[in-house]
Amino acid sequence: MRRTARPAQAPRVPLSIAFLLAACGGGPGDATSDDASASAAASDATTAADTGATAGATTSGDSSSTTGEPETTTGGGYVEPELWEPGVSLPTPREPGPRGLLDRRGLIHAHSVNSHDACDNAPKSDRGVPDEECFQDFHRGLCRAQHDFVLLTDHNESFSSTEFTDALLHRPARGDALLDHGDGPVANLVSCADVDDGAATPVRPLIMAGCESGTMPVGLRGHVSDDEAARAGVYGSDSSDAIAALKAQGAIVLVAHTEDYTATELVEKPLDGFEMYNLHANLFLNLGQAAVLVAKVEMGDPGLPHPALALLPIISEDPAYLDTWSQTLAAGARRITTMGTDCHRNSFPQLMADGQRVDSYERMMRWFSNHLLIEPGQDDSFDDEALRDALAAGRLYGAFELLGFPRGFDFHAREDGDVIREIGGESSLAAGATLHVTAPTVAKLDPNATRPLLTLRLLRAGPETWEEVASASADEGAPLSLSHAPDQPGAYRAEVRMAPRHLEGYVGDYVELLAGDFVWIYSNPIYVVE
Repeated sequence: MRRTARPAQAPRVPLSIAFLLAACGGGPGDATSDDASASAAASDATTAADTGATAGATTSGDSSSTTGEPETTTGGGYVEPELWEPGVSLPTPREPGPRGLLDRRGLIHAHSVNSHDACDNAPKSDRGVPDEECFQDFHRGLCRAQHDFVLLTDHNESFSSTEFTDALLHRPARGDALLDHGDGPVANLVSCADVDDGAATPVRPLIMAGCESGTMPVGLRGHVSDDEAARAGVYGSDSSDAIAALKAQGAIVLVAHTEDYTATELVEKPLDGFEMYNLHANLFLNLGQAAVLVAKVEMGDPGLPHPALALLPIISEDPAYLDTWSQTLAAGARRITTMGTDCHRNSFPQLMADGQRVDSYERMMRWFSNHLLIEPGQDDSFDDEALRDALAAGRLYGAFELLGFPRGFDFHAREDGDVIREIGGESSLAAGATLHVTAPTVAKLDPNATRPLLTLRLLRAGPETWEEVASASADEGAPLSLSHAPDQPGAYRAEVRMAPRHLEGYVGDYVELLAGDFVWIYSNPIYVVE
């Protein structure tokens, strides 16, 4: 098992790094939103049934609800790039995968103007009006990263005092459409037509609301109470009663910052899951590299990597996350695991060569994402319920797209030759369970680029850490797959690692990164039983 040692003592760092380390913690509450807020127009609970289907939104069986599925083009005439390179985002394939599931990518754990510590700690005015520059930076980043969804996790200090429609970042004037199944708005189908005159992306992201406080409930269908104080109390608690109240309102109840929990706590709490990766924790392991990066940006160092790869030198794995994940599943608990972007835009105001802040929403959003395997509805569409169902089932893998957009990753189990069990599912030894994983390719990779080296791994959750049961390596593009017949029950996950040799010419003075060993994909497990 590859491991990255946690440094015994963190080096000195500039204040900007210290601010980042505090970014995910609590702080003084912000002013409450009032009815005169610039986003108060969102309180017009207009449904797609009232406005007619907007571009990329179709009507589901419930005429009061729209789906979150975009069209392949926009009025701006979007044309997908012929080749991928750092800084280019690609939409997920519009058609279902080989077994009929949609692969849709997005953010789980992101902070908007409705978090008190976002946007340089000034997300709203004293009257509760959102900072428009910050609001638009989030919107542009989400659209340009071509995410299909974002599950917001705004902090309790501001979230509990924000009306639910405002928490969905709804802007009817730009063409957003609320999803409403009859009991009030539950999600916001965002229009990206105002980004680069509509040509930036064909994707219409689906925004759902959530909170990071006592726990991290995502996908709420509405506030847990009409009373602000009562709902603040629920959001701020990790009690069994609070978790039950959150689940009753449709939430998938996770916790963030796995480094703060023991496996025993994650087993005993009635949670749905926790994070397998978090940006904040990653920086704790690499404070020295982060400090060097900031200094080089401030000096205009020409040896920096391409701006889209600025964070590549600080990507690593944290044994505290991997070991706790393994120990929790080895104890018999079944938990969903997610990758937390944890973006706030409140730490690194320095501008990089692309004109964006180091910590711009767009840069953070492009780094990695969560891929959900969703049961499609009519016309290969999906809505908030289908997305929530996929997450609840654990049909999720995480991918670091700054290394390239994966196409064709597949992990499943087979029983008796033809029965398929997907990621997050259960397979039986008695039924002849075998595990199968196929390596992806890098979508639209320049055919003249050096091919990255890929390694597939199958791992079983052990009482201390993950135990490798099979592995294989090959250059990207060559056939690469694994099949394994487990001989004992347990939680098994797949992993794809990469030596990113295709990034030659993009890493500046950091040429040693080309031969590195980076995680490209983490999957959720398949549970093998007797």
